[in-house]
Amino acid sequence: MTPQSLTAKSVETASLPVIDVSALSSADPAKRAAVGAALRAACLDKGFFYCSGHGIPQGLIDAAFAETRALFDLPDAEKDSLDKSTSKANRGYETLGGQTLEAGAMPDRKEGYYIGVELPESDPRVQEGRFNRGPNIWPSDLAGFQPTMRAYFAALTVLGETLMRGIALSLDLPEDTFKDYCQDPLATLRLLHYPPANPDAPEERGAGAHTDFGGLTILMQDDNGGLQVFDQASESWVHANPISGTFVCNLGDMIARWTNDSYRSTLHRVMNTSGRERYSIPFFYVGNPDYEVKCIPTCLKPGETPKYDPITVEEHLTSMYRKTYVIK
Repeated sequence: MTPQSLTAKSVETASLPVIDVSALSSADPAKRAAVGAALRAACLDKGFFYCSGHGIPQGLIDAAFAETRALFDLPDAEKDSLDKSTSKANRGYETLGGQTLEAGAMPDRKEGYYIGVELPESDPRVQEGRFNRGPNIWPSDLAGFQPTMRAYFAALTVLGETLMRGIALSLDLPEDTFKDYCQDPLATLRLLHYPPANPDAPEERGAGAHTDFGGLTILMQDDNGGLQVFDQASESWVHANPISGTFVCNLGDMIARWTNDSYRSTLHRVMNTSGRERYSIPFFYVGNPDYEVKCIPTCLKPGETPKYDPITVEEHLTSMYRKTYVIK
């Protein structure tokens, strides 16, 4: 039986730990180490945890959701004019069913919008055609959209850097181990809208079962629920229901590569059975495109060898994107 075929099992949200990361900014090394220990336990288990004490103002989060709803409420013709097929940097609007995350499944029942690091066409990285490098596409009829998303993107970038310091501590490494990885990151902010499930297509999913491609995912979801995480021990899907004031964070394939799979990049999916419109905003914190990801020597057990060859961030992402998109 495959994970994709299993039925979700209701469990308490406490099955995923809530980790207060505020102490990562403490001057007390013992407090920072305690956060690292909590992160280690979560990363060795499912690679999922709730992040509290993150310092992102609730007002900014609320504004990001308000602008997200306004975007997806635009007329179809206007959204189509923002289509990411017109972008060489994977920016802009993605139509309903534009991605299939689970091999062999129906297209995902969601529409999305991609925002990345803003670079002008004149930037050398854009001129060279580097992956995911270029200008964003901004809707002209939503005056608050661009400033809100820029502010939210900047705040989540800082949180991503902070969490990477925590990941380093969790591995008993110096806090600045991933400093070069965090320079000039390839981070992506996605705005997602999931219409209610189609009762005539029970096999259709909001987002098919998948692992994330990159380093860290920092997700804010509305109060509808729908995110499900595969629990290897019980061979069941469990609900990662929203907890007020927290982000859901999970590890991507890149951190699994780094740690020789000792840290988990876990299958997850979205099933919007709420009967309502669902919105979520994941931030994919991915580092410098030229950074080489290779097994951390201290993650190897005695007699163990690396499972994966070294690969740059850009090479890894390009390979993974080709599995779910047609990219240039």
